[in-house]
Amino acid sequence: MGRQPQIGARLSPEELAAWRGFLRVQSSLFRQLDAELSAAHDLPLRSYEVLLLLADAPRRRLRMADLSRSVLLSASGMTRLVDRLEREGLVGRERCPEDGRGYFAVLTDEGDRRLQEARATHLAGVRRLYLDRLDGDDLTRLAAYWDLLVPGSAGTDAEWRRAAPATAAPAGETGAADA
Repeated sequence: MGRQPQIGARLSPEELAAWRGFLRVQSSLFRQLDAELSAAHDLPLRSYEVLLLLADAPRRRLRMADLSRSVLLSASGMTRLVDRLEREGLVGRERCPEDGRGYFAVLTDEGDRRLQEARATHLAGVRRLYLDRLDGDDLTRLAAYWDLLVPGSAGTDAEWRRAAPATAAPAGETGAADA
């Protein structure tokens, strides 16, 4: 399955098409979904993703480092996003009792309300722009490819946090909202 590339060799046309296609599709889908949520609910996609992850977490809270890995943001990017969500009253922070330096991000009732308002818009967009264009076999193959490339990437968020290396959130900061 794996190819033996020549060091310094240019990508073949099929390699370049696969790589560029992946980057362009991810970027296009993110921009479209972000624009829809922002226009309909004044809630950017990354904010939606944070609210969703917190809603699904035990006690509606996650450590900032875990949240950063799950949303695929750098630690500083996550801090800025949570700062903004906290100013908007959508999340709060609690000090981690096990680690006096660490914090949990905690979903507020207002954050949960905003998440519920935006969920139907987001899911309709995911279906229209992505899922409805693929059949069940396509989806199964794609999930297998994602796991081949990055083990754990197609699993649940909790599985991803366990499997993802601490460096899974590079400076490029790509998103992966689940639902």
